[in-house]
Amino acid sequence: MLLKINHETRYVYDAPVQYGLQQVRLRPKERPGHVIKSWNIEIEGGAVELSFEDQHCNHVDLINIERGRTEIIIRCTGEVENSDASGIMGSHSGFAPLWYFKQSTVLTKAGPKTRKLLKSLDGEYESEIAKLHALSAQILKKVRYQTGRTDAETDAESALSIREGVCQDHSHIFCAAARALGFPARYVSGYLMMSDRVDQNATHAWAEAYVGGLGWVGFDISNGYSPDERYVRVATGLDYREASPISGLRYGAGSEDMIVTLQVQQ
Repeated sequence: MLLKINHETRYVYDAPVQYGLQQVRLRPKERPGHVIKSWNIEIEGGAVELSFEDQHCNHVDLINIERGRTEIIIRCTGEVENSDASGIMGSHSGFAPLWYFKQSTVLTKAGPKTRKLLKSLDGEYESEIAKLHALSAQILKKVRYQTGRTDAETDAESALSIREGVCQDHSHIFCAAARALGFPARYVSGYLMMSDRVDQNATHAWAEAYVGGLGWVGFDISNGYSPDERYVRVATGLDYREASPISGLRYGAGSEDMIVTLQVQQ
């Protein structure tokens, strides 16, 4: 399947920015069955100072915001050709060893709510994959998909307490629980072609767990299945902070608004 993506992120500041840097993780990862046919990033109001690969082999562009700007626009356009691998990403690679993905973070720390969730999985499963799919289903059952109830700083335990959240929260809970079960797990950010619309207002997130004999396997908890040819993997990390599409800092008074426009289509 050939997917076409148009993604624009616009930051509007109510006062001129004196100094600002942004780390942009918006270049998809290439692998067998996931071929980047073309990809271009345009910046208005800033410039790419350098590019590098981080410990997760994410491509990172470091953008310097022009002094005095009240707006910066980051536009991505490209085409990615995918094939369906039933969610199996394969063997581990990169600079970070597998044990690194067993450690918790502030956003993925397993607490009482996570342990209570895991108790609901007591029983026999025909395979590790079956147990992880059961975990995914339990998370969606316990935490209903609902926007506006959480934010980028909501951790797994808080989302379980609220009992509502979005794909970011589902992925954090899955990572916390899977690691508590002994699986290496990681957060994934990227794009998903929706069946009911072309226009979207946010990127997507899901999780992956490492299973012996298969390697990394993806789980889209919010939708209840494993990623297929409609998914474009962009960045991975221990949590949202390590895989977020854009993160950074700025100096200057005032607040900011972020406006995202996104189209993913065949």
